[in-house]
Amino acid sequence: MRRINMQTLTVNPLMEFNVAAAGLQNNFRISYPSTTRSFTSPSFLRCRCYCTVSPSAGNTKKDFLQATNRRHFMNHVVALILATIGQGQEVLSSFAITEFSSSNEEKLEAIRAELRKVLKRPKAAGLLRLVFHDAGTYNNMTQTGGMNGSILLELERPENAGLGKSVKILEPVKTSLDASMQVSWADLIAVAGAEAVSICGGPQIPVRMGRLDALIADPEGELPAETFNALRLKENFSRKGFTTRELVVLSGAHTLGNKGFGNPLVFDNSYFKVLLRKPWTEIGNEMGSMTGLPSDRSLVDDEECLRWINYYANDQEKFFEDFISAYVKLVNSGVNWRTDAAKYSSM
Repeated sequence: MRRINMQTLTVNPLMEFNVAAAGLQNNFRISYPSTTRSFTSPSFLRCRCYCTVSPSAGNTKKDFLQATNRRHFMNHVVALILATIGQGQEVLSSFAITEFSSSNEEKLEAIRAELRKVLKRPKAAGLLRLVFHDAGTYNNMTQTGGMNGSILLELERPENAGLGKSVKILEPVKTSLDASMQVSWADLIAVAGAEAVSICGGPQIPVRMGRLDALIADPEGELPAETFNALRLKENFSRKGFTTRELVVLSGAHTLGNKGFGNPLVFDNSYFKVLLRKPWTEIGNEMGSMTGLPSDRSLVDDEECLRWINYYANDQEKFFEDFISAYVKLVNSGVNWRTDAAKYSSM
């Protein structure tokens, strides 16, 4: 008897199920502890069946190819089952399914609860960076990249150096959640970034559930470089569908971490206040010379960006409000939503 690993089978736009093939001989027996269901429209099912495999941080390209091959194998299994059903042969003695009926808020709170067990404020900046580097590959013109968990396949890229540590923080959370519900890496990373903001004193950000993970890495060259000036930053963010205002407000996340923008463990509007002071221009201020990245410093020299820097420096509440909107837009960029994701959209 040949056994294959548990994988995910989406059967129709309304339900998603965990399915395991228990054996492959003269017939098929697919089961998972739950209520047995029967299907009466195999042609409908056949045109909507697909399997997905979520990547993990430790996957090599070879590992991921093997996972993809297993996905193709499962597709053939399902196709054969449905074809046989269509011929009137009873090949399934049981077909049991686990249906995800929890609301967006219930699932979101379950993820947050697990994250709180491992998430500490010193790790918050790294998790926010993980979000930006996953979602930041989005290109609105080519409709590629976005918030899809592909960062796990891109950790060896120079621009993603150090992000493996943030992924490792999330691995036990993913393992724990997978025991009771299906959570994609894309969803987990999006919620982790929002929770990182919250535990550091920032606003609580609602995150919609239902993102599917990508099976291949996103195209390279889409992330803004640390050396970009304001013009190139605006061009880069424009390709992602973001305005200059959204560029500036998202840059405010650099208030976390050791870039010299106030308390590295507190999410506030210090980033904008420090930019206005330009400490890197102060003679004899060695610490000031280490403040921010070249891309951060360039913002204050751009008239359009400076207007928004002043705005947020004088109004932290407005910064929080606009950051929520921009963050939600970011983590929804380029998303391939689950076919039943509508029931998770409660916002």
